[in-house]
Amino acid sequence: MNESGRVEAFSDGVFAIAITLLILDIKVPVGQGADLLHALAHQWPSYAAYVVSFLVIGIMWANHHQVFSYVARVDRVLLFLNLLLLLVVAALPWVTAVVAQYLSDPHGSHVALALYSGLMVAHALTFILLWWWLTRTGHLFDDRVDEVLAKGTRIRFAAGALVYPILVGLSLVSALLTLALHGVIAIYYAFNQLQVPLRAGEEDEIPLVG
Repeated sequence: MNESGRVEAFSDGVFAIAITLLILDIKVPVGQGADLLHALAHQWPSYAAYVVSFLVIGIMWANHHQVFSYVARVDRVLLFLNLLLLLVVAALPWVTAVVAQYLSDPHGSHVALALYSGLMVAHALTFILLWWWLTRTGHLFDDRVDEVLAKGTRIRFAAGALVYPILVGLSLVSALLTLALHGVIAIYYAFNQLQVPLRAGEEDEIPLVG
């Protein structure tokens, strides 16, 4: 396994644990018959938070995997930038649990979604740093990528840093709408692609940061 493969394998483990931990916050309700149905329905905030965060982490993993498919060699700075990114990923199950707990609270929901959105700001910034370092140190890219033209993609790659702060403000107005928009943005990033220029004159695509 090459250097980038080892980093990606370790990262995949963190992503896998984080996405699995999400379901552990959904408890088995106590009840029978109609009481069970009511208890299941009462847990709707947990279902909503789970689905959105599953989408978010899934898109994060897809983005990370695609980016690292172009990394030929790894240096110490990249290792620590990747760890910084994983620091945010590992915190998502916790902040998802906070959202699930307080989403139905008229007051606590705004704080919970502001916290969630703030963590997504941190994720966007760490991904931007990772991408900036990769485009700054061209030796990390394999021979397929045009290093000069790749630097021109930095602004488009920074889209998340503009969107998520807006959601921090929106969370103070409508927590439920903010959570829904996080899900919509995750789906958007799954289909909106960033073109990476290749030396052969062709273009490959990777998802924008989510």
